[in-house]
Amino acid sequence: MTDEIINTLAVIPHLPGCYQFLDEKGTVIYVGKAKDLKKRVSSYFNKIQDHPKTRILVRKICKIKYIVVNSEEDTFLLENNLIKQLKPRYNVMLKDDKSYPSIVVKNEFFPRVYKTRNLVRDGSKYYGPYTSVQSVNALLDLIRRVYKIRTCRLNLTPENIAAGKFNVCLEYHIKRCEGPCEGLQSLESYQKNIAEITEILKGNISLIEKQIQEKMQLLANQMRYEEAHELKEKLLLIQNFREKSQVISNMNYNLDIFSIEQDENSAFINYLHVVNGAITQAYTFEYKKKLDETPEELLGMGILEMRQRFGSESKEIIVPFVPDLKLQGVEFTVPQRGEKRSLLALSEKNVKQYKIDKLKKSEMLNPEQRTTRILKTVQKDLRLKELPLHIECFDNSNIQGTNPVAACVVFKKAKPSKKEYRHFNIKSVTGPDDYASMREIVERRYSRLLNEGSTLPQLIVIDGGKGQLHAAVESLQKIGLYGKIAVIGIAKRLEEIYYPGDSVPLYIDKNSETLKLIQQLRDEAHRFGITFHRQKRSKSQLISELDGVKGIGPETKKRLLTHFKSIKRIKEASKEEIVEIIGNNRGSIIAEWIEEGKNKLI
Repeated sequence: MTDEIINTLAVIPHLPGCYQFLDEKGTVIYVGKAKDLKKRVSSYFNKIQDHPKTRILVRKICKIKYIVVNSEEDTFLLENNLIKQLKPRYNVMLKDDKSYPSIVVKNEFFPRVYKTRNLVRDGSKYYGPYTSVQSVNALLDLIRRVYKIRTCRLNLTPENIAAGKFNVCLEYHIKRCEGPCEGLQSLESYQKNIAEITEILKGNISLIEKQIQEKMQLLANQMRYEEAHELKEKLLLIQNFREKSQVISNMNYNLDIFSIEQDENSAFINYLHVVNGAITQAYTFEYKKKLDETPEELLGMGILEMRQRFGSESKEIIVPFVPDLKLQGVEFTVPQRGEKRSLLALSEKNVKQYKIDKLKKSEMLNPEQRTTRILKTVQKDLRLKELPLHIECFDNSNIQGTNPVAACVVFKKAKPSKKEYRHFNIKSVTGPDDYASMREIVERRYSRLLNEGSTLPQLIVIDGGKGQLHAAVESLQKIGLYGKIAVIGIAKRLEEIYYPGDSVPLYIDKNSETLKLIQQLRDEAHRFGITFHRQKRSKSQLISELDGVKGIGPETKKRLLTHFKSIKRIKEASKEEIVEIIGNNRGSIIAEWIEEGKNKLI
């Protein structure tokens, strides 16, 4: 594998989409789809391929490109478009453009509604294409049952109906049609049904859901359970029925779509090319900023470059804002809703993903860059005066007031510095008093650092709400450090951040790197403190029974517990075993103590 492929596999997202494999000449040799891009693409490289052709394909891959979409269904449609456009060597050629069905509401008097693979530009409304033929058939079947629309191909003009040219057919007699051919159903009534059907095809299925559920209840009341169950299964199919895809449309669009994302040094521009309603080209690139170029200038330059590179002559360009550019005979559109807005959203999704992946690759090569970025984010989110290169976090641990201890963990450059972690035995506090314990450990920690002339942190994090934070602030004020070091508290309930003297907490985005770092600090302090507390409690419980044995000192206890591991095993050992470990005199004392314990039980 090349470094390029290794880096791409490290950052490719767990999202649905299509991937393209390119050879050393930059030619696309394979197009594939995946509901999880990372898992699917990685599978080519992390195992030995069984098929010889696949092994040859993998050896020829020099670069990987990918396009993210919103659903697994869209991956089928986008793959279809790309294969037909690019004709990759290692893909099985797909069928023609009639691969996926659509639903048409025919432009005629008393419109028919049916499944089709042929798109005729005659004013009819097309919905789709759809990847599930089963769902399409179920939906059409229920629409015909509920709305009783005609299925015949008769030319039902008002003149023909008035002239009495037609007679009702079997569909009318079995109550599957209202008989518009003989004027038994008015055009107005029929069009009202078509309007509701159109809403359903747009994805608004609540109308038909309600009617189906009423019918199911009626059948159940009549104990016609098999029919009710059949209706329920069809309802589930309809509920899974999707609105139009974002990657292919039955509207005769020929468009270019551009979107832009920026950071301090670069601008990222995504380009989608749509021909006859289908996305046939997707490309994202980066501009390095030189001066203070505006977004309008950068977008304008990107549009010119991409249209020249790919030879686009589209007369309409979809953009998030009007660029600083004029093109003869070309219209710029900033959509607010509808299909064009969905296409722009897809472009924006891809440019954002490209920016994220670019940043991840860069940080893999330069870890210091990631650290600096995270710390700058923390500084901005927490409104700190200094970059928090050195952070310390405190946590108290006690269970029902026993063995109170505390822990301080230290992070430097956003990474744990475990050699600087510290445990504290609480000395001045009796009982479970978290506030007093916090005052003690904060004062002890920073009094010592001041006396030793050690470096102080830029940020102190207190695991707790306003009470614990106030206690820590009192200690910092006492030793003259309050105001010199930033201090915050993090409450467990809603992960809110408290500042000294401010009763209103700060809520940080749950997915932000700032909150993740603070949570890591808090969790590490809690883990470190709990571990120490358990060790201390366990030790006290283990040696408590031996403490009352006269003539047995700390060293003897340690040797016994080191060898036998527990009090229970000491009691089960023979006198000879014990004597072998601690000698005859002390062994006899322990043997007598064990015997006395057995007699008490009797």
